[in-house]
Amino acid sequence: MKVLIVYYSMYGHIYKMAEAVAEGVREVEGCEVAIKRVPETLSNEVLGMMGALDAQKGLAHIPVVTVDDLASADAIIFGTPTRFGNMCGQMRQFLDATGGLWMKGALVGKVGSVFASSATQHGGQESTILSFHTTLLHHGMVIVGLPYAFAGQMGITEITGGSPYGASTITGGQGERMPSDNELAGARYQGSHVARIAKKLV
Repeated sequence: MKVLIVYYSMYGHIYKMAEAVAEGVREVEGCEVAIKRVPETLSNEVLGMMGALDAQKGLAHIPVVTVDDLASADAIIFGTPTRFGNMCGQMRQFLDATGGLWMKGALVGKVGSVFASSATQHGGQESTILSFHTTLLHHGMVIVGLPYAFAGQMGITEITGGSPYGASTITGGQGERMPSDNELAGARYQGSHVARIAKKLV
């Protein structure tokens, strides 16, 4: 049973979450997982101006996803930073190229799930995941979130991402905050939860 994690990460926060999601998938017997990144749309010059070039170079070893990769997976877990309450432009551009898959119904019945990040606690994590779900529904995917069985999203003793819609992390305005232990635990739970459900559907 193949689980594909497709992400975009400008500064490395979402990639860190993707690694945790993959750990969760590997906990489920009979499941294999691959992590791939969507193509970058910004030039190195622009990335340098944004202070993201070093982070991007550090993730250059991650293979770039293709549209065909989606069709060959049994479940797909997407990770995206928030851009004004929506997915980032790099992810949007990649998904806009999946019309051929839609025409063939290639993703119908596959499990789809989303995790996200935002700079601030109320910076659009939930709306990003929910608006992402619209694309998955158009593809006929079976949406899986992060249930309250993951008790970490119930806590009020620390600032943390995570909602029933999916795992998330708060990066800070300058990207200074990496995912917390609780946020990574939510990502791992989401990975294993998706894998268990997908395994039942295959």
